[in-house]
Amino acid sequence: MPIKIATADYRALAALRYQIRLFLCEGDAAARRLGLEPQQYSLLLAVRGLPDGSEATIQALAERLILKHNSTVELIDRLETRGYLYRSRSLDDRRYALVKLLPRGNKLLERVARQRLPELRAGGAALVNALDAVLGRKPKSRRANKSAQCEQMKRRGRKS
Repeated sequence: MPIKIATADYRALAALRYQIRLFLCEGDAAARRLGLEPQQYSLLLAVRGLPDGSEATIQALAERLILKHNSTVELIDRLETRGYLYRSRSLDDRRYALVKLLPRGNKLLERVARQRLPELRAGGAALVNALDAVLGRKPKSRRANKSAQCEQMKRRGRKS
């Protein structure tokens, strides 16, 4: 017998999706302010943020970005042309191309991250609370959630 989904579950899913989209939207805007398209920022971040022991192959990056191989190659081509990264053949297996950040790409990525981390730290409680609601856990602090929402509203007011 299928489980019954309560209205509170739908609200929790909707709130989580909203918080994720808000975070992504703000990240896209930060990247655009610095001259990067959102997918370009995502690729630079994926290269820099791969887990230990992972190599930045086109296949690994395509998986991280949830893109097709050829779309990832096109994205790498554009960033390589702009001098943000380069690719080389793997010494272990010449079939694999390895992608590395160049200093220029690293500096640009750092500029975006310097904007994003404080925003996430300020508004992250709302995201955590939304996830807690989906998982059926009580939010840590209603006050932290209200404070984060207030901070988001202030930022939006300043951006207008």
